[in-house]
This record gives sequence, structure tokens and C-alpha cells, in this order.
Amino acid sequence: MAQKRHKFERLNESRNYVRGAYEIHTLTWRISMLALQVTSMKHFMNRLLAGDAFDIFLLEEAVISTSNTYTIDGHINIDFFPMEERTSERLPYEFQPWSEIKGLCFNLIKGRHTPLFFKFVFHLKPEKIASLFSHAQSTFDTSLLKALVLTVKYDGSRAVITTGSSCHTFIMDREPDMIWDQAVTGYLSEKGITYENL
Repeated sequence: MAQKRHKFERLNESRNYVRGAYEIHTLTWRISMLALQVTSMKHFMNRLLAGDAFDIFLLEEAVISTSNTYTIDGHINIDFFPMEERTSERLPYEFQPWSEIKGLCFNLIKGRHTPLFFKFVFHLKPEKIASLFSHAQSTFDTSLLKALVLTVKYDGSRAVITTGSSCHTFIMDREPDMIWDQAVTGYLSEKGITYENL
């Protein structure tokens, strides 16, 4: 069994995020864990862009390079909406749901030629995090988690899926990482997405 490679990176110390009228001061730690290479690109791309397999995610960022390079910031621009629509019921997420933006990404990628590069950074929807840890019978305090991250990167020859977690502060507990890794591999297998460990 391939040994997991851990990449530790400290991000955004004392950085200010401004979203409409909200300013959030964060100290974020991100850990990259599992790396999986997709072994059936055609099936994977169909699941990613045409199916609903990734609709459980929000899109933080997309970069797509074809004849031009397009970058999409998935943050919701609160100021775009009138005051009466700035409610948690109308705008429940910080990022755009993948289900609402994948059509745009599909249109940018489709064509006669293979893309030179693309990268999608996904966050598992917050309500899915709670149910995931509950199903795993974990007692971990999920309020410490900022996000469970899934990154899909294609370099022109292969697509690699990596998992990661983003926390509000440094934690020693590796249980969230293990739960997320197991959930991702199980979910990909359930959706018929084949891969090999790197």
C-alpha cells in the first residue's frame, strides 16, 4: 500500500476576508493528504461535468486553460444582491455550488481539442461535513474545521485528485484527515470513478 504523503502549509495568517459587509480574521492551516490518479478520463469527465457526482461540493476556484486561460473565483459576491436577498436562506454558502456553475466550466472545456490544463478546488458542503462525521461515529468537534477540500488537477496528460483539510487553527488530531480520505475513496468507488494511489 502506497504511503500517504503529507504536505503541510500555513496559509493566510491575520489575513482579512471581506465579503459584503462581513470582515473575517482567520488563521488557516491546510494539509494535503491523499493523491489519486484517475485511470478513466472519459468516464471521470462525464461524472464531473455532466453528471451529479460532484454536486455535493462548492467551488472555491477554477482555472481552465484552452485557447485562453480562464480563472473563476467561486466566492459569492454579496454586494451583487439586493439587501432583501442577503439572507442565509437565499445565500447559504460562501462559495458557489458546483451544480450551479459546472455548465459554464463544461462550455469552457468542451471542443475538438483537449484542454492544456485545468484545476478545480472544491469544498464539501458544510451540512455534509456534520453528517459525514456523525456517520463515522466520530466525537471530533467539526466547528474546528474550515473546510474539507478536494482538488482536481489536469496537466495535459493525467488528472490527479488530492484531498485536504482547512482548519481554523492548528490541530494534532489526524482523525478528520483519515475520515475524509476514507470517505473520498469510498465515494469515488461508489460512483464508478477508477483511480490508483500515487
